[in-house]
Amino acid sequence: MSKKELAIIFVCVFIIFALGFVLRVESAHISGIPTDEKAFYEDQNGLPYMYDADCYYNYRLTENYLDHGYLGDVKINGVNWDLHSYYPPGRSAEYTPLLIYLAAVFYKFMHIFSNVPLIVTCFWLPAIIGPISGLVAYFFLRRFTNEYGAVVAGILTVTIPFYFFRTVPGWFDTDMFNVFFPILIIWFILESVSTQNPKKSVIFVILSAFSTALFSIAWMGWFYVFYIVTISFLIYIVLCKLVSFRKSKDFHIKNTLKIFLIYVVSTSVFLAFLGTLVSLFDPFNFLWGGVHSTWPNIYLSVSELGKPSLGEVVAGVGPVFLGGIFGLLLILRILINPQLKKRFLNKMNWFFYLTLILWILIGFISLKNGIRFIMLLIPPLVISSGLMIGLTVEYIYALKESQRFSIFRNNKLITIISLCVILLVTVPVVLNVSETTLVVPTINDDMVEASNWLNENTSNDTVVFSDWSYGHFFTAFSDRPFSVDGGSSNSPRTYWIDKAFATDNETLALGIFRMLSTTGDKGYLSLDSYTKNSTKTAEILNNILGVDKKSALILLTDRYGFSQNQSEQILDITHPENSRPFVILTYGEMINVGYWIFYFGDWDFDLMKGYNCTYSHGNITGSENHIKTSNNVTIDLGTGIAKWCGEVPYCLIMVENGVFTKRYLNKTSDICIIFQMDAKNDVVINKEFENSTFTKLVLERSSSTYFKMAHENKDVSIYIEA
Repeated sequence: MSKKELAIIFVCVFIIFALGFVLRVESAHISGIPTDEKAFYEDQNGLPYMYDADCYYNYRLTENYLDHGYLGDVKINGVNWDLHSYYPPGRSAEYTPLLIYLAAVFYKFMHIFSNVPLIVTCFWLPAIIGPISGLVAYFFLRRFTNEYGAVVAGILTVTIPFYFFRTVPGWFDTDMFNVFFPILIIWFILESVSTQNPKKSVIFVILSAFSTALFSIAWMGWFYVFYIVTISFLIYIVLCKLVSFRKSKDFHIKNTLKIFLIYVVSTSVFLAFLGTLVSLFDPFNFLWGGVHSTWPNIYLSVSELGKPSLGEVVAGVGPVFLGGIFGLLLILRILINPQLKKRFLNKMNWFFYLTLILWILIGFISLKNGIRFIMLLIPPLVISSGLMIGLTVEYIYALKESQRFSIFRNNKLITIISLCVILLVTVPVVLNVSETTLVVPTINDDMVEASNWLNENTSNDTVVFSDWSYGHFFTAFSDRPFSVDGGSSNSPRTYWIDKAFATDNETLALGIFRMLSTTGDKGYLSLDSYTKNSTKTAEILNNILGVDKKSALILLTDRYGFSQNQSEQILDITHPENSRPFVILTYGEMINVGYWIFYFGDWDFDLMKGYNCTYSHGNITGSENHIKTSNNVTIDLGTGIAKWCGEVPYCLIMVENGVFTKRYLNKTSDICIIFQMDAKNDVVINKEFENSTFTKLVLERSSSTYFKMAHENKDVSIYIEA
């Protein structure tokens, strides 16, 4: 390799990495809000709070690893155990640990130069890994096309909106690996198939296997790449036996079979060494090992698991959506023409093309599982787009041989045109992605202050009940266990917490919180062992948890036919004598999940669906005397008349300066309107939830008969048992 080539590579690498890093750094400035409000979203280090609650789970596990050498709070029977999540009894902390290991190494490295806090190193790590993924794409593409296509692939990788957002500083999660490893694994496999050197072929396939194994400790869905490679090999081998051109130099069935076997065996060995071999069979466990349940599927409420629209997919991947599709068509056009292939894609074979098609196809199929799986579609579309740009430039250079286009015989002109092609593709992407940096953290100083209050004013075994969305954050900052969080939300326990929030029966809500905080899941599990019917179990618990132990005993024996001994055993769990302390924590963002709390809290076990209630929330606008909202609510403060879409509500609740007032306006209406004047929000709900726990504690932010406000700031309220 000449000095000129090395210089070009160095410049390209610098541009890709620097562009990816500098664009990401902008998110650390919280440009989307006024300067005087930024401090509310910044930590003591002057950095924004991390952008997703899951980031704080990874941060807490990294703290554990640096403190005592393993991820869990403790080890129970040799298993990492998390006593902050799903408490009691906690849950397994066995986790894909590569992110934690990498963060710990980065932290130790930074400490060589200065005393940098762990959370600062965690904050900046994604902004380094994201651009490195662009470098992998660059080196991959330059092996199969020209420098122009490789540079475009690298720049697109670091600027694709969906991947960019999930690798900005402060997004400390496993998403950063989900482009890096797939490109690396496929690259090594293609090198092993393409090279004519047997020794190099073996080296490359082992590198691919090793990269696959590393991916297995980086992300739980790692196996999709393994199956892409495996299926590609199997289809290719079958095609080699069937199609008439199997004797082409592009088809070497014996060599391909050898590479395939080496890949499978090597990957299995590496997986066994890392202890992740069993996860290779997770897709089959999902397909055939699933257990039918009548309990609600909480994942229905997770926005990133909702199926994306075509518009959302196109917005998420940017111009590589069309670039990738057109790239596939252009590559096919060249591959089927031996002369064109020899001239423009001499390094590419049919195995490469087959793998690329399968890669993109599986990426599209995965979208049915949720918008977050756009990430799987990014790598193959980037590769296809880079190849398309590379081929476009090759065509431009080919024009100088044409008698009809003598103007293209000037090499400098061709170079300028080729650079313009790159700029035409990359500049709009760079400009568009800058809008992503306007995101504002969902964590704020009020949440931190409330966490500090919990840490200083409650016992270590105090269980926190709330919506699960921010559980990982509060456990990390308060050092108190959550009943459910982002890693344990899809369980029957979430139904019971939502039931406690949705009901207007305070004794039932209190009974649920006491049971869950003290005995966890044992209540419904013990009843299930008798009833063998979750629907019946839910009915029984909903009837006995709202009454005292003596009344519950009568219900169990007289109505449900349990023996005296069975009833007493059940009640020891559902009505514990000495319940563990608990608090209820509410925060402003819970207004966004109210619909799902009522949906799951009023779950119909016979129909296996939730309650599609009226729930609409918006922001208050308008003048001092005439209020309007973004969800079509109006109120004339002079007359006191409020309407939602023209309908006068059953009741109107106004909350301002810690005081709420209620007026009844229309007995025939089925809705209530709640105005949170301080937060400038409004909520429209079914009138049956007028006195629900959610309405009282979250919307009215007031104490009730059994739950007393213990601490409050602008955004967070904490209640204890009265």
